[in-house]
Amino acid sequence: MIQYEKYLNHAFSMGIDIVNVSRFKKKPLNNNLDFYKKIFSDSEINYCKKFSSPYEHFAGKFAIKESVIKAVLDKIPLKNICVSNSKNRPRIKINGRLNKKYDFIVSISHEKEFAVGIVIAFRKWIIFVILIKLGWHNYNKTFLFIILNCI
Repeated sequence: MIQYEKYLNHAFSMGIDIVNVSRFKKKPLNNNLDFYKKIFSDSEINYCKKFSSPYEHFAGKFAIKESVIKAVLDKIPLKNICVSNSKNRPRIKINGRLNKKYDFIVSISHEKEFAVGIVIAFRKWIIFVILIKLGWHNYNKTFLFIILNCI
């Protein structure tokens, strides 16, 4: 019998962060572009600028980036984490070698004063190891086991 626990302990991790929107409101974009460029990509800045209140969106993207840093075991600079939106859902892409190591489930919420981000990171190689140990024919049972043990 395979000891799932030793694999599952390394397969998933979670990060969460909350940001006060006023931290970004105190630094108007037009006067502090260098500050924003140290944290956000051009596409992230352009996305946030589309809104009448871009600072909630900057705070949300920052919360996601901080959540990713908490969720992954590897050191990663903020600028290497790109938060995009597809079909009204946030997506995470890590620039560099770590992009092949992790997949993410991400959620974000922002209200006038606060933004919160939560990330679940999946280490791809661990999932692969579990599938190989069990044999490919057990894929559905394995996936169900993993999900049930992470709820």
